[in-house]
Amino acid sequence: MIKAFILDFDGLILDTETPWYYAFRDIYQEHGIELGLDLWSKNVGTDFEEFHPFHYLEQALQRPIDHDHIKLLSEQKYTSYLGQATILPGVHELLRTAREKGIQLAVASSSTRDWVHGYLHKLGIFEQFAVIHTAEDVKRVKPDPELYLLALHSLGIEASEAVVFEDSPNGLKAAKAAGIRCVIVPNEVTRDLEFQLHDQRLSSLAEIDVEIL
Repeated sequence: MIKAFILDFDGLILDTETPWYYAFRDIYQEHGIELGLDLWSKNVGTDFEEFHPFHYLEQALQRPIDHDHIKLLSEQKYTSYLGQATILPGVHELLRTAREKGIQLAVASSSTRDWVHGYLHKLGIFEQFAVIHTAEDVKRVKPDPELYLLALHSLGIEASEAVVFEDSPNGLKAAKAAGIRCVIVPNEVTRDLEFQLHDQRLSSLAEIDVEIL
C-alpha cells in the first residue's frame, strides 16, 4: 500500500534546470567555450562536486575569472530564461490525487532550503507537503540515498510504502539506493541521459496513473 509520494523539486515541480543550463551555456559561448549537456548534466540533481561551472570555465580559459561578475550575470540570464515559468504539467493533479487518497507528500531536494521553500511558497503549494528535506538536512546529497532515507524516517514509513518522482539519474540512483520505487519524468536537460533500473518512465506527470503504481 502506498502511503507517501516523495518528489524532487528542481526539474520535476518547476523546471529551474533548463534556464540554468541556458544561462551558463550563453556565458561559456561568450568566452568562446562550448558547454555541452553531457558535461552540465553531471551536476543535475546533485551538488557541484563533480562539475563546477566556474572552476571548469577557469580551467578551459587557463586564467582566473571574476566569480562575482559571473555569478551576477548567470543570475540575470537565469531570471530572463525562467520568465514566468509555472508549475510543471501534472503536478497539481498528482498533489490533488494524493490528498484524495490520504497519501502523504514530501519533497527531497539537493538544493538549499531557502531555494526550495521560496519557490514552493511562490507556487502556493508549500503547505501541501508534510515533509520537506533539503541539502542542509544531510551530510551527502544525491546520488547518496541519505535525503530519501531521512524523508522515510520523517514520514514514519518503510521504503516499500513510498514512491519517488525524479527527473535526473542522480535522483534515481538515490531513490533506488534507499530501496524506493522510482518514477522518472525527464525534462529538456535530462531526457537524453541514461536512466537505469527505474520503475516507470513518463514524459510528464500528467500521464501518471496512480492506480498502477
